[in-house]
Amino acid sequence: MEATGPPAKMAERREELTPMLSQYFALTEEYDDALVLFQVGDFYELFCDAAEAAARICEITLTKREDSTGTYPMAGVPIDNAAPYVETLLDAGYRVAIADQVQDPEEASGLVDRAVTRVVTPGTVVEDELLGAGNTYVAGLIRGSGDGDTVGEAGAGERWAVAFVDVSTGEFRVTSGDVPTIQDELDRFAPAELVTAPGCDHGFDVEGMYTPFREAAFESAAARERLGGYVPAPDAVVETDAELRAAGGLLAYAEYTQGVDSGGLEYISRIARYDPREGMGLDATALRSLEVFENREGDDDHTLLGVLDETSCALGRRELTHWLRRPLLDRERIERRLDAVEELARRSLVREEARDLLKDVYDVERLVTRVSRGRANARDLRALKSTLDVVPELRETLADCESRPLRRRREALDELADVRGLVGRAITDDPPIEVTEGGVIREGFDDQLDDLRATEREGREWVADLEARERERTGIDSLKVGYNEVHGYYIEVTNPNLDRVPDDYTRRQTLKNSERFYTPDLKAREDEILGAAERADTREYQLFTEVRDDVAREAERVQAVAAVLAELDVLCTLAGVAVERDYVRPELGSGGVHVKAGRHPVVETTEETFVPNDADLRERPFAVITGPNMSGKSTYMRQVALIQVLAQVGSFVPADRARLPLVDRVFTRVGASDDIAGGASTFMREMTELTEILHNATEDSLVLLDEVGRGTSTADGRSIAWAVSEFLHDEVGATTLFATHYHELTRIAEGRPGIQNLHFTIAREGTDVTFLHTVVEGASEASYGVEVARLAGVPTSVIERSRHLLESGLPGEAGAHPDPAADRSNGHRDDADGARTATAAGSDSEPTPTAGDSGKPTDLEVALRELNIANMTPVEALTWLHERQRGLE
Repeated sequence: MEATGPPAKMAERREELTPMLSQYFALTEEYDDALVLFQVGDFYELFCDAAEAAARICEITLTKREDSTGTYPMAGVPIDNAAPYVETLLDAGYRVAIADQVQDPEEASGLVDRAVTRVVTPGTVVEDELLGAGNTYVAGLIRGSGDGDTVGEAGAGERWAVAFVDVSTGEFRVTSGDVPTIQDELDRFAPAELVTAPGCDHGFDVEGMYTPFREAAFESAAARERLGGYVPAPDAVVETDAELRAAGGLLAYAEYTQGVDSGGLEYISRIARYDPREGMGLDATALRSLEVFENREGDDDHTLLGVLDETSCALGRRELTHWLRRPLLDRERIERRLDAVEELARRSLVREEARDLLKDVYDVERLVTRVSRGRANARDLRALKSTLDVVPELRETLADCESRPLRRRREALDELADVRGLVGRAITDDPPIEVTEGGVIREGFDDQLDDLRATEREGREWVADLEARERERTGIDSLKVGYNEVHGYYIEVTNPNLDRVPDDYTRRQTLKNSERFYTPDLKAREDEILGAAERADTREYQLFTEVRDDVAREAERVQAVAAVLAELDVLCTLAGVAVERDYVRPELGSGGVHVKAGRHPVVETTEETFVPNDADLRERPFAVITGPNMSGKSTYMRQVALIQVLAQVGSFVPADRARLPLVDRVFTRVGASDDIAGGASTFMREMTELTEILHNATEDSLVLLDEVGRGTSTADGRSIAWAVSEFLHDEVGATTLFATHYHELTRIAEGRPGIQNLHFTIAREGTDVTFLHTVVEGASEASYGVEVARLAGVPTSVIERSRHLLESGLPGEAGAHPDPAADRSNGHRDDADGARTATAAGSDSEPTPTAGDSGKPTDLEVALRELNIANMTPVEALTWLHERQRGLE
């Protein structure tokens, strides 16, 4: 980030700066890692280098200011529309310090006092205009250093602690683990900002902004004291000293950015320690490959979240994201969720009534944050009441629910009658946005305010009647009574009638065609009215802040209700999706994956027709999958994984039937990508991801491999694919789906009862190929790459030449005929991999012996005689022939 302090030539002349510039540059030195937006009246101003940077980035006008110091650049943005400019600066990699006037200019004897009231960073935004619907996290990271913080030698066994907070909602979590575990958590939460102690060489891969923060905040004693301002027993929340330091240091940073003192973010009361091992492992690679939150185009359309997200409120959407980010491993918890989804799916009336009520729920988590920080206006309090008014109706809707999880959630719904009653009695139904100009507090709530309003109202009524009385008294029919903010109340008389003005009129203002007057009684009423109005506005604001503070004291209760509303929204959503898309309840048990007529939850919504497929991995948990490109191999593998993820989330699944085990992690090595900036080729990236799988997969993991080994030579690739398969089957025992074009790999099933071959069928007529997208047992007969190229629109001449080369061999190969016009009946045939096998005709090698050569029947002839054709299905016959064909190679 560019320097934002004073230019060197001005810094050398600090004693010559004007008081305002001196104040500005003092703040830029204190917040030297941020651009300071300095309030001057109705604008936030920047000066010198900071002004030039902001003008260029935000595309605002760069002006000049001239004073005794000289002439220097200046740029500014209006305070009431600062949010989009702040967002632009954040996107450009800047932090922004907001320096507000903290003193009433009318009370200042000289320079108005200014102070940085908060620092806006990518991970600590709280403004609605800068927040999306999902969570925005800032993470605090620290290396373990004490007992229980390290395991074994430093390096791979080194332990770290990380804490995550969403300042806009108050969510706070902390955990610890080794390097791979912490990297997984950083990938899972994707913090917009990572905070560590200065000089901490963490080496973790995080896309968000990196922020070093004062080292003292991460020291044990300071962290314990800081955490103690939020929870009664800090050591009961965390398990290690590193967790204590990560949580305490992050809280200190959150306070720093929000401009509050220690313990000043009271709404952050749900500080929870969690164990990453309690949930299914879905790292960034798996989330990306399975397109859980983001598809290949980089948006959330046509993703698992996009299919499921029929939530009614923002609370539900964030909770659904949490559930998808961390599916459960506890079978009892999963079954409880499934019980609730099943009842809501069955009872459509209850489900739809609940969803309709939840549509009236505001984003309570963020509302209570604003309330607790003293930034909520009267409309925020009314929105909070509107949400809480839903609770009694929701409890009534769920009154006769049978499943235990729904009954428990109903009981947990605190109606908060005291909070609802307070806001209802205090705040008007349609209050103004501004809370300092009256119209906020309901009549009858406060006697003192009612008396002031009565005085003001009576005075205005007296003034309203004054015009008629004075016209009758003076006989001036054109006489008018009015008011303006400069001169107050007045009686206006036109020039032709000035000779009829009574003696008790005192001139207040002279206009071109008239004069304005006041009388002693009017002046007294004016003082009474304006005095009462001012005191009423002051009293209203005082009452409003008292009500807001009273509500803030119940923040934890409100947050608890918000958590239940979020869960109910997700359960209703999952039930609705299950009904609309014909999902079924999965059975959880041991014995491996068994899915009947499974479907890909996303692809089926984008295709007019979708072919369901079975997946039976119970006895043979390793499947080698072959078939042409575009036949459905990748879709099939992903659908198995997504069905597993949905089941452990607690959702019904797209299938006719599904019996599934509990999977500890889903690993994926799917698709090609490289990291040019990092110096990693596609193949190197593939091997790195493969290394992660081979080191960390267990017998309870689900592994998806797609075309492993294709980034290098054929011989190397086949060898790697074979060795990887052996290792996963023989050593790890993980449930594995391996899609490949290495047809030789299908032979690995020989002698390994735990491996099966699957392939996708096609229908072929001449050179036309139709993909049937149906998976069956056995290996594919060919890859049909040339046909796929034809379907993709490759020029006909290229297709024909490809077919010729496929049949005759590449130039330079033994027996190849490079001339397209050469005889293509060259005595060679192509096996499934395009490799050529010599036959008797046109070959220099000896022909394969037959029964006539030795006088004995060949093995093939014996097998043919023993074949029971009458009891074979077509698929079994094809599989038998394919196996015999491979035996001739």
